[in-house]
Amino acid sequence: MLAPSGGELEAYRSLEPLVRMGVQFAATALVAMVVFGLVQNVSRRAVSKSRQSPIISLCIGIPGFLIVVGLASTGYLIVDTDIGTFFGIPMVILGAVVLPATMAIGCVAIGRTVAARLGDDRLATGLFVGALASGAAGLSLPATVALFGLAGMLGTGAFIRVLFGASGATSPDDRTVPPANKI
Repeated sequence: MLAPSGGELEAYRSLEPLVRMGVQFAATALVAMVVFGLVQNVSRRAVSKSRQSPIISLCIGIPGFLIVVGLASTGYLIVDTDIGTFFGIPMVILGAVVLPATMAIGCVAIGRTVAARLGDDRLATGLFVGALASGAAGLSLPATVALFGLAGMLGTGAFIRVLFGASGATSPDDRTVPPANKI
């Protein structure tokens, strides 16, 4: 599933380029629509946060993405052992849930940024352009890995920032000292 055991990667590469592009476009669009339908508020805020400060999202997302990929890969490798059914399956499920969701958030953020440069800053347009970029990356395997890696890191960082940065002193009601212009 997560690490091809031999035949899956070759089967994917043996597909015609147009078929790969169509499959990647459809899969990205479908996963993004499901994610944005299930966790509407969090996913919209994550896209906005990743567009406001992509460098911070990447700095947080790179280690977070590597940790989730490492846990899922380790779980996949230990499933056949004695402790694998107890520890491996939850780690694989964690990766199978978190990685596609954060990659979808990252693809939509990339697509929305590109669409904003072209004059349309709506979420639906960003989803469509992100899915188009995913489909276009289907022409070559390195481009696919690069796009989904960048999108996964960007989405993971933005998702972590939204989940753990929900409140703080930035809210005007939580300040103990009034802002300088109100004194």
